[in-house]
Amino acid sequence: MDLPTEVDRRRTFAIISHPDAGKTTLTEKLLLYGGAVHMAGAVKSRKASRHAVSDWMEMEKEKGISITSSVLQFDHLGRRFNLLDTPGHADFSEDTYRTLAAVDSAVMLIDNAKGVEPRTLKLFEVCRLRKLPVMTFVNKMDRPGLDPLDLMDQVSQQLNIRVTPLNWPIGEGKEFAGVYDRLAKKVVFFERAAQGTEILVESVHELDDPAVEARIGARTKGELLEALELVEEAGDPWSEEDYLAGELSPFYFGSAMTNFGVRQVLEGIGELAPPPTGRPTVSGTRDPIDPDFSGFVFKIQANMNPRHRDRIAFMRVVSGQFERNMEVKLASSGKKLRLSKPHTFMASERSIVEEAVPGDIVGLYDPGELRIGDTVYAGEKVEFRGIPRFAPEHFARIRLKDPTRRKHLQNGLTQLSQEGTVQLFYRVGLGKADPYLGAVGLLQFEVLKERLANEYNTKAELEGAPFQVARWVAGAPEGLAWLKERSDFVMVEDRYGHPVVLSQSPWSLEYALSQAPGLELLDISPL
Repeated sequence: MDLPTEVDRRRTFAIISHPDAGKTTLTEKLLLYGGAVHMAGAVKSRKASRHAVSDWMEMEKEKGISITSSVLQFDHLGRRFNLLDTPGHADFSEDTYRTLAAVDSAVMLIDNAKGVEPRTLKLFEVCRLRKLPVMTFVNKMDRPGLDPLDLMDQVSQQLNIRVTPLNWPIGEGKEFAGVYDRLAKKVVFFERAAQGTEILVESVHELDDPAVEARIGARTKGELLEALELVEEAGDPWSEEDYLAGELSPFYFGSAMTNFGVRQVLEGIGELAPPPTGRPTVSGTRDPIDPDFSGFVFKIQANMNPRHRDRIAFMRVVSGQFERNMEVKLASSGKKLRLSKPHTFMASERSIVEEAVPGDIVGLYDPGELRIGDTVYAGEKVEFRGIPRFAPEHFARIRLKDPTRRKHLQNGLTQLSQEGTVQLFYRVGLGKADPYLGAVGLLQFEVLKERLANEYNTKAELEGAPFQVARWVAGAPEGLAWLKERSDFVMVEDRYGHPVVLSQSPWSLEYALSQAPGLELLDISPL
C-alpha cells in the first residue's frame, strides 16, 4: 500500500447543525450519491416506515433524532469519505464535541428559513477552537426562507467569519430550479425525482444559453444576473488557503430532501476539504505519513449489538498503517493490546476491517481497558493531547427502586460515564456511593435511565440536584483551600480525581474568583 496516496484520498468530516435543520436527511443523501445506499431512508419523516440508515438505537428510532454518533464510510470519484454522523439534537452536544476532535473538517448545515441557531453557534465555536475548515450548506431552499444575501450576512456577523458562495440558487421556494456554479461558470438545473429517493438528472448550460431563460423566465433570469453581479462586487473573494485556515466558509445552496445541490456539496468536500494532517502530541506533532502506527479513542459505545454485551471503542487512525491482529501499546499504562476484531461501520452494520490508514475510523472491541482520549501506538511511543469534557449544565441524583441492585447500578454508572453518557461527581470522603450526575443536556438523563433498565436490568429514578453551574478548580492551592472552608459551595471530584465546585448560581462563583487567592475556574476539564 502506498501510504501517502491513501492518506491523500481520505476526507474525514462531520456535519454540524441545530436540531431539525435536516442533518440526517443530508447524511442519507450523501450516502446515496456516494453509492453506499441505493434508496434513501429519510423520505418524509423519521416516523415513516423506513428508519434512517444512521439512526440505530431504539430511542433514536422512537424519537426520530440522532443521539449517538455513528461512522459512515463510502467512496466517490476516487476519494474515501469518512462521515461522522453526530447528534444534532439539542440535548446531545457533548458527544458531538468529542466527535469534532476526530475530524479534519466540518459541513455546517443551516436551515434557509431560520439562519444561525444557538446549537450551530456553539458547535461552530468548537470547530474554531480546533481551527477546522467549515463549509456551509444552506438547506431547504425549496421552501420559503431568508434572502440568500441576508443569510450570508447573518452567518458572517454572528460567527465572525468571512463567507463566499461557490454556487447561487436559481429561483426560491417552489420555484427553486437549480444553481449557478460560480467556479465552473455554468447553470445547473435539477429534474425532480420521486420523493428524492434517487440520484437526480441534471442539465448543465452556459449562462447565456436561451434554454436558461426558457426554463426560468426573463424575470428570474434578470434577478439571477443582478444577484451574481452584487456577489461579485461586494462579496469576499474565494480563497482555498483561507478556507483551509478556518477563516472563510464557502457556501452551497440546495435541498437535501429533494436532492437538489447534494452532488455539488459532496464534490466540494472531495475537492476542497483537507486530507488528514498532523496531530498535536504532548511533545510535538505526529505526521500522518510517519511509518509508526498511532491512533486515539474519541468515543466508547457499549452494547451496540443488544444480543452481545460488548463495548466498542471508536479510534481515529492518526499515523502509519493499522492492520488486523496487530499488537499495540496503551500510552497511559504501557499495557499491550491485540486488536483482533476491528470493525468499520454503517451505523450498526459492522464489517471486519483488515487494514486502515490515517483518517479512517476503526471500531475496537474493548474489554474495559480503553478510555476516551487514550492513545494507542506501535513502535516509538507517542501520546496525543486528551479530549476535553465540557462543564455540565444539568444535575441530578439517582434513586434505586430495588436496593439489591446497587452493585449493578454502580457498574452501569461507571461504564456509561466512561462512554460519556453522563459525568459523575463524587463527594469527598463518601467513596463511590451516591454520586451527583452531570449532563450537558437533559435528554442524556433519559438515555441513562433507559440504558440502565435495558442493559443492566436496573430501574432507577432521577431527582434534580440544586445546582446550576459546575467548574473545574485550578490555580493556586490557596484558592482550593478557600472554597473547601466555605459551606455555600459543594466540593466534589470527577472520576479522575480532579476537584470540581458545584454552585447554585454563577454569581457566587464570580464572588469566589474575586475573593479567593489565585483561584482559577475552568468550564472545560483539565487534560
